[in-house]
Amino acid sequence: MAARINKKRSFLFVSKVLGKHIPVNPYTPLLSGAALGLLLYQEMNHDVQADQGWMEELLNKAVQGLIHPEQAEDAYHALLAARLTLPSPVIFIGFAETATALGHSMYNIFAGGASYIHTTREDIPDLESVVSFEEEHSHAVDHLCYALDRGLLSGSEPIILVDDEITTGNTAVNTIRDIQSKFPRQEYVVASLLDWRTGKNIEVYQELEQELGIRIRSLCLLQGSIEVQGTPLLHAQEDVARLASAAEVPVVVTHVRDELERLPVTSKDSYGEINGSPYVKSSGRFGIVSQDNILIDQAVTRIAAKLRSQREGPRALVMGVGEFMYLPMRIAAEMGDGISYQSTTRSPIHPERRPDYGVHSAAAYPSAGDPEITNFIYNVEPGQYDEIFVLLEREVPPERIKPMTDILQKLAGRKVHLIVLTSEDSGNGGAGD
Repeated sequence: MAARINKKRSFLFVSKVLGKHIPVNPYTPLLSGAALGLLLYQEMNHDVQADQGWMEELLNKAVQGLIHPEQAEDAYHALLAARLTLPSPVIFIGFAETATALGHSMYNIFAGGASYIHTTREDIPDLESVVSFEEEHSHAVDHLCYALDRGLLSGSEPIILVDDEITTGNTAVNTIRDIQSKFPRQEYVVASLLDWRTGKNIEVYQELEQELGIRIRSLCLLQGSIEVQGTPLLHAQEDVARLASAAEVPVVVTHVRDELERLPVTSKDSYGEINGSPYVKSSGRFGIVSQDNILIDQAVTRIAAKLRSQREGPRALVMGVGEFMYLPMRIAAEMGDGISYQSTTRSPIHPERRPDYGVHSAAAYPSAGDPEITNFIYNVEPGQYDEIFVLLEREVPPERIKPMTDILQKLAGRKVHLIVLTSEDSGNGGAGD
């Protein structure tokens, strides 16, 4: 547990399997999504005579892999090797920012017949959001969904909404209402790592089912109830002393060719400034289908081999940035032993050093994508890793990324690698400060 700096919701369950607030074995968050996919497969095939022994074996592997990180890689590959398919096509929607990779890894476990898109909070003026809704408890409420193919949501397939945690269910309700008003269908599934709904919040799903004439099913890895006491914490303690005396290490900027297709659209930040650098088309933000997975897999392997060759020490941290989580997570998983993974986040959490608390350290800086937004790096200590690799989806002006690299220079033991993905051959930058 940790205290969230948010008057709407004062607490955070700090996940050990998500790869957001705590550095983890990269296979652990991949396995989290795959395990949810396995539960979905079981739920949607419950009327089919399946090999129950085989299913129990896969479920047991997933559970053991989540409990024991050293078993996560074998469990994840076992689930992939099962080549699961669902009885009918489905659409997965992951909620930004925290569940973008969770939703992608859940979708990716299926060998075919699946499509995926994640919501975003990025303003892309060139595109129109096909659905939009609010996350009522969040510090950033607007979710947008830029499906390049409007047909992605226009059919009758079940929609699988994926989030890391369900507390009230209001986010899912708001999403279902908006989708149903534009792209009506019969069935929704809400999948999450944690589900804390009780009493009235469970009834809300049932009432919505009756109102809209739909079916809503819930899947989770852990279910329970919570009770919150006290008042919200509105200001975090400063956590700068630990970095004050840390030595600065060099930053090496490398452009790595991934050969993935780019989407030539711009983004606009809170100040109205435009970034014309294209996005990775297959990140999940704009919609992908099962046929796209082969090219993504090939790109991941190429990039991982390149970065693996750059490693100089036995301990390295690979970082995603904000919503750009899944590709860095996959790349980290193929970079060899001694790799941990996590992502930056915009979620403001109070740090405190005590054994039973989830966030021991925090470093804040203005987001490279939008300086109006504060981003955070949690639970990374100076010298904990020999190297830190940060993967960027697109180019950003150097002055925008500098506040982040200034912090990372004091956290890394030897070197910071700033990796900019590109679809074209490009020269590499040298060491910077």
